Amino acid sequence: MKKPSGIPPPWLPFDWSLTQNVSKVAAIKALDSGTATSEQQRLAMTAIIEDLCGYYDLSYRPGEDGARETAFAEGKRFVGAQLVKLTKLDINRINRALREKRNG
Repeated sequence: MKKPSGIPPPWLPFDWSLTQNVSKVAAIKALDSGTATSEQQRLAMTAIIEDLCGYYDLSYRPGEDGARETAFAEGKRFVGAQLVKLTKLDINRINRALREKRNG
């Protein structure tokens, strides 16, 4: 089966040299240094989840090496899924459950 055009290999690194990605790189660097504004924090998380992890992309890769490429893409998506999950957790509910467990 011939590989369809437009589906990049999942192991390609983030193209930081593109003009539209410079602000994402700056946001990730600011997040890492602890100086990110709220806008940069949102941009960094979006870049990490969508661009680096490919969370909303289809993992399936057809073709001769499709199984290996699909597995690689799923590994990236797994990290994105964990980040999305953590952003959705109710921290108050977790703290209540921990208090109840300690007081038991």
